[in-house]
Amino acid sequence: MLKPEYFFDFSTWEHRKLFSSADQVWQGLKNLKSYMDSQDYPDYQSSIKKNEPLLETLVFHDNSYFSGSGCRIELGDATKGKLLVYKEDMLLEGASVIMAGAVLIGEKIKLGKGVKIEPGAFIASPTIIGDKTEIRHGAYLRGYCLIGSKCVVGHVTEVKHTIFMDDAKAGHFAYLGDSILGREVNLGAGTKLANLRFTPGNVQVKTKEGPQDSGLHKFGAILGDFVQTGCNSVTNPGTLLGPQSILLPNTTAPSGHHGRNSLIR
Repeated sequence: MLKPEYFFDFSTWEHRKLFSSADQVWQGLKNLKSYMDSQDYPDYQSSIKKNEPLLETLVFHDNSYFSGSGCRIELGDATKGKLLVYKEDMLLEGASVIMAGAVLIGEKIKLGKGVKIEPGAFIASPTIIGDKTEIRHGAYLRGYCLIGSKCVVGHVTEVKHTIFMDDAKAGHFAYLGDSILGREVNLGAGTKLANLRFTPGNVQVKTKEGPQDSGLHKFGAILGDFVQTGCNSVTNPGTLLGPQSILLPNTTAPSGHHGRNSLIR
């Protein structure tokens, strides 16, 4: 019941090696640093000044960055493929856009195709962002963030050492620390995934067979595929929600494993 395959469908996810040979789903968090450190990242330093806001909008296309000043950019919904970039009336298929005012820190940042990064977003290395994902105004990615395709990291949302699988969305005012979001997870505005106990020691995962030591001092939540949380909901450290579960608004989920289709009120 705590194996990764119980929580997630990996059939189309490009980073499934992160969970290979894992008996417990939180092993993916333990593997995250080494996995991301081993990836190849493009050299963008000649085009992007790090540690300060961009002074102009940049376009990333065919593994190179260039100024967007000579382009016509239609800033539609990236998750629906409506971010369009034209250069000399030619559509640049799969072009990504980093808008003026965004801040990129460090050298290990990798963008997929059709990514939109809005002004005021702060992205620290290492971060991987998949195809057609939106990083919205004021988002704060603190490093070791693995974001899948067609995801949303929304306004004033803070993400640290966390995995988003494809189509996962945290659109508004969320905190995600040391957590995993499965496919098509949707977090209501103000959702907080708490990752640190008040008392010392590793986070224990409560199960029917008794508590299991996660081996993690910081451990937020693991939300299986299609989980939804309501506005202003909170999960305690070490909360595992099975696929298609629902956490109602203004509700705090108790730590421990909650099975498939759980309704927490």
